[in-house]
Amino acid sequence: MRAKRLTLEGRPRVISSALVLALLCVALGVEAKPAPRVTARWVLEKPPSSTQVQKTVEQRGGENPCNTADPGFGAYRPWERTPSMGQMIVPRRLKKGARFDVMFHFHGHEAARKEWVKVMDGPVLVGIDLGLGSGPYEESFASPATFEKLVESVEDAMAEHLGVKQARARFIGLSAWSAGYGAVGRILSQPLGQRRVDTVILLDGLHSGYAHDGGTLNELQLAPFGEFAARAARGRRLMFVTHSSIIPPGYASTTETANYLVAWVGGHPRPSRPRPSDPVGMDLISWFVQGSFHVRGYAGNDKMDHCAQLTLYQDILRVHVRRRWGV
Repeated sequence: MRAKRLTLEGRPRVISSALVLALLCVALGVEAKPAPRVTARWVLEKPPSSTQVQKTVEQRGGENPCNTADPGFGAYRPWERTPSMGQMIVPRRLKKGARFDVMFHFHGHEAARKEWVKVMDGPVLVGIDLGLGSGPYEESFASPATFEKLVESVEDAMAEHLGVKQARARFIGLSAWSAGYGAVGRILSQPLGQRRVDTVILLDGLHSGYAHDGGTLNELQLAPFGEFAARAARGRRLMFVTHSSIIPPGYASTTETANYLVAWVGGHPRPSRPRPSDPVGMDLISWFVQGSFHVRGYAGNDKMDHCAQLTLYQDILRVHVRRRWGV
């Protein structure tokens, strides 16, 4: 099929993001750490022409990744609106005690739920959708109070479910598809996020602008992700990043931003051949692992390739999150 370019809804708001992050550091009395100057030429290389392909539904085994089958809620109760933002699903059977684990997923909460319930039966899933583009996510979580209130509201709701006076989240994770990375970047730049977030999963969802001199990507915008990747590379956190080969107009692709994070920790992606085990006909083209920092790159440049990234969520949860959280 003929290659085409896809405009994504996750286009970054480059100027506002940098300004708001800088102002936030001043307001919190935190000195912004200088980001390492990532200037390796390969970081800015666009996905090669061999990756600019599409597959039909038939070539994907008859399943449209933008409209996957609904498995229901599995071991979970239906969505409830108890969090201060979004909704959450809670296991029908809860372990005794006042501790629980929670994943906050941004953008595409129903698609995430379909993958979640196939492999999870203990941690809580909070799903948040705030509209198109990364802007609404960045703006909604610009104040540290927003995430603080969100965590507190989930802890209060879980205290009711567990029948205890006070409950506390043990492991906290952030996952995002597409534009949802806007919320993740904000949270990772804030004290609560830096202190308590253990796991970050980005599914084809990290974009940025370019530096004014054109020699690298927007360093201030990517710094929270790079710092978290470095902690994961040392085994102190878990980070899993996936990307398609879509080339967006005027801003950095998820390939470039993933490469930027790999370069941040001093690595380089390794080429790979497609694996039959990957879902909905996805073709793996590259991978990187250092400590608990993982990156996977896939071919494909259209809407279904973007949607297909969400189907990777199930395997990441089963293989990596469950083991790390001990659930």
